[in-house]
Amino acid sequence: MFYNTYCTKFAIKIGMLCVWRGLYCTLLLVTLLAAGSLAAAPTEQSNTLSLTMVIERVQQLHPSLKVFKFRQQALDGAAQTQALTPGYEIGFDADNIVGSGEFQGTDSAEFSVSLSSVIELGDKLDARSTVVNEQRAYLEAERKIAALNLLAETTRRYIDVLATQSQLQLAIDSLSLAEQTLTVVTTRAQAGITPDAEVKRAQAAVFNAKLVAENQLHQLDYAKLALSMMWGESQVSFGTLAGSLFEFTDDVALAPLYEKVKYSPAIAAYLTQAQLKEAELRFAKTQSSTDIKWSVGVKQLQQTNDIALIAGFSMPLFSGERNRGAILSAQAEKEAVFANREVALLELYGQLYRAYASRKQAILTVNRLQASIIPTLTSALEDTEKAYEQGLYSYLDYLTAREELLFARRALIDAAASALRYGVDIEQLIAEPLPASQHTFFNDFSKTADVSKTAIGHAK
Repeated sequence: MFYNTYCTKFAIKIGMLCVWRGLYCTLLLVTLLAAGSLAAAPTEQSNTLSLTMVIERVQQLHPSLKVFKFRQQALDGAAQTQALTPGYEIGFDADNIVGSGEFQGTDSAEFSVSLSSVIELGDKLDARSTVVNEQRAYLEAERKIAALNLLAETTRRYIDVLATQSQLQLAIDSLSLAEQTLTVVTTRAQAGITPDAEVKRAQAAVFNAKLVAENQLHQLDYAKLALSMMWGESQVSFGTLAGSLFEFTDDVALAPLYEKVKYSPAIAAYLTQAQLKEAELRFAKTQSSTDIKWSVGVKQLQQTNDIALIAGFSMPLFSGERNRGAILSAQAEKEAVFANREVALLELYGQLYRAYASRKQAILTVNRLQASIIPTLTSALEDTEKAYEQGLYSYLDYLTAREELLFARRALIDAAASALRYGVDIEQLIAEPLPASQHTFFNDFSKTADVSKTAIGHAK
C-alpha cells in the first residue's frame, strides 16, 4: 500500500511538472504575441494617454475642424463684396452715323459721354451686411456642433480601447484558468481517477483560450488604431490609455437634463438659422424698394459744334408686385426653421430618454455583478474546484462553474462600457458634462474642451 501511495504521489508530481511547463509555454506565447504586436508598430511607445491629451490632439489635428477656417475666410470675402455700394459706369454714345442723305458717313455724327450709377433705396446695403453677419453666426453654430460630435466620437473610441484592454486582460485570465483546469484534470488522470478524454477536453479548452487571447490582442490593435486615426495618424503611437471602466456615481435626475437639451448647440443652431432667415427675409423686402438709376454727361452737337450737358434717370415699375413671391418664399423658409426645431427637440428628448434609461440599467447591472454575482461565482468556482479534486463533482460541473464566472466578468465589462457610452450620448445631447464625479477618467475634460458647453466627459 505504501508503494502504491508513493507511486501515485510521484505520478502526480510528474503530471504537475508537465502542466506547469505547458503553462510557462503558454504565457511565453502570449508575451511573444504582444511583443510581435509592438514590433509591428515601431513608433508605438509604452506611454499612457489620458482623455485630455487625446482631446487636445483631435482639436488640433482633425481635418474636419480645419474646414471651418476656410469657410470663415469665404464669408469674410463675401462681407467685403456685400459692403460695396453700387459702382459707376461710363458710357459712350454715337448718333447719326452711316445714315442716308445728309447723314451719310460720319460728318453728321454726334457723340456723348456719360457717367451713371444706381441710388439704392430701402436700406439694401445694411440688409446685405446683416445677412453675411448672420451667416457667420450660423457657421459658428455649425462649428460647435461639429466639434461636439467629433469629441463625442473620440470619447467613444477612447472607451472602446479601455473596454478592449479589459477584454484582453479577461482573455489572459481565462487562459490562466484553463491552464489551472488542465493542471487539476491532469493530476486526476495521473491518479487514475479521471479518464484521458477529460484531459483532451481540458487541452482543447486551453487552445481555445489561446485563440481568444490572440483575437482580443488584434481587436485591441484595431481599437487603438481607430482612436489614432481621429488625429490623423495611420500608426499607433501610444501604449495604453488611462482610466477605469468601473466607477460611477448615482443617477442624475432626468428633468434637469430635459431643460438642458433646449440650450444645446443642436437646438441653438435652429435659433441662429432662424435669425439668418429673418435677415434674408428683410433683404427680400428691401428688393421691393425701387432703385433709381441716374446718368450725367456731355454731348457734342454737330450742327452748331457746341457741347451740351445731358442728364437722366430711370426706375423699374411695379417692383413690389414682382418681388412678392420672393418675400413669401423667405417667410416660409423662416417658419419652416421653427417647425424643424420643434421636431428636432422631440427627437432629442426621445434620444435622451433612451440614453438615460439605458445608462441607468447598465449601471445597475455593473453594481449587481460587482456586489453579488461575481463574488458568488468566484466562491462557487473555488468550491467546485475543491469538490472536483475530491471526486464529488464531474468535469462538466467544474467547466460550467468556470465559464459562468468568465461570462459574468465579460458581462461586467460590456455593461460598464455601455454605461460610459450612454453617458457620452447624454453629454452630447445636453452639451455639458454630467457631474464631475461621474467617472474618474473624465474629470478634467470640461476644462480643456474648446467649445461652448460642448464638454462630453471628464479626463483623468
